[in-house]
Amino acid sequence: MPLPERIAYGRLEDVLGCKWTTAVLGAIGDGVRRPYRLERYVAGISKKILNARLRKLERFGLVHRHVLPDRRPHVEYSLTVAGREVYRIVLRLRRLQHVWSSPPEA
Repeated sequence: MPLPERIAYGRLEDVLGCKWTTAVLGAIGDGVRRPYRLERYVAGISKKILNARLRKLERFGLVHRHVLPDRRPHVEYSLTVAGREVYRIVLRLRRLQHVWSSPPEA
């Protein structure tokens, strides 16, 4: 594989290879938009890891960060076009998990 392709693949693997990426993208795709709700929705993730993962997903172009002005401004996240493509893959992986976790037929 040529060097530019290896570099691009390495960046992709760095983002998608993290165990938290699919959980966070899946949660946002499922409609969980606010950071504190994401923290509750994604079992076992800490606030620090969630924030780092959201920043990385934003830098990689998979999520968009919206700052909503209000009396108390708040942040929401949404999937970008690329994020929605990855979310479709996450949904397929979830379906496979259900198939593979089913007890074998006798």
